[in-house]
Amino acid sequence: MEETGELENIEFRYPELEDKEQIQRYYRKDTGRSCENTFANVYLWAKYYQSRYAVIEDTIVFKNEVSQGIAFSFPIGEEADVRRALEWLMQYCEIHDSSFRMYCVTEEQFALLETWWPGQFHIEYDRDAADYVYESEKLATLSGKKLHGKRNHINRFKQTYENWSYETLNDENLEDCFQMALSWRNQNGCDDDPEKNTEMCVTMNALRLYKELELTGGVLRVDGQVVAFCIGEPVGADTFVVHIEKAFSAIDGAYPMINQQFVQHECTGYSYINREEDMGLDGLRQAKLSYRPVFLVNKGVVTRAGESRAQS
Repeated sequence: MEETGELENIEFRYPELEDKEQIQRYYRKDTGRSCENTFANVYLWAKYYQSRYAVIEDTIVFKNEVSQGIAFSFPIGEEADVRRALEWLMQYCEIHDSSFRMYCVTEEQFALLETWWPGQFHIEYDRDAADYVYESEKLATLSGKKLHGKRNHINRFKQTYENWSYETLNDENLEDCFQMALSWRNQNGCDDDPEKNTEMCVTMNALRLYKELELTGGVLRVDGQVVAFCIGEPVGADTFVVHIEKAFSAIDGAYPMINQQFVQHECTGYSYINREEDMGLDGLRQAKLSYRPVFLVNKGVVTRAGESRAQS
């Protein structure tokens, strides 16, 4: 364990593009499927969440400044290093007279805490933050009775818009995606909704930096015009996460169509597709449930037992 001076000398800083390989090296050690654990995700959202990182005990840790005080991500690295990093974080909180708090902790990660410190921590899961994970084969084929309605949407789209096409995101269609995103922004009242506006800023940056961030995108056209696109990347060896998906609601079936086409063309070789959380939005929750997820990645806030109620 570090001395107090060494604790004070650790610098948490915003991730930059040049940090990509270092951060990815740690995430490659993680066997989980949480959508947060990719460089692109932490880089694109860092400034909005005031999220800074440091390497501690050969693990990667992010620190957020939240309304309740300091909050950390669960350390990512080898198991023995993770335990030492957790001890470091607990000591850090004591020195800074702050309650110990971690966010986006999965069930598997909490199980490690229980193994090392039985009964000393409490987790409160947030259903709104749970990631929806699907079998990629099901999203690609939409086979089975439970997805019959989705197949109907796809068939109606193909019948209504005979001159449709799918493309992989590239430099040639990038500007068309930018213009589509700007139109979507105007149609969906983003200027009057700070959360939507932030999401669109992240979307624009993901498009602008798709090559630097090693993101994969898919583009859907009708009569030559872009009507939908989505962007994602691998998270773990067997799972692909879809970070961004935008479609014009006036084009009936555009969302299910880009969903299926993207999986068919860009996600071969992956067993699962993580389509992230529903943020507690009823319409989005029903849409995600309608695709029949195979499981959810539940995530919660961890505090010391006895402190959780006061900090919630």
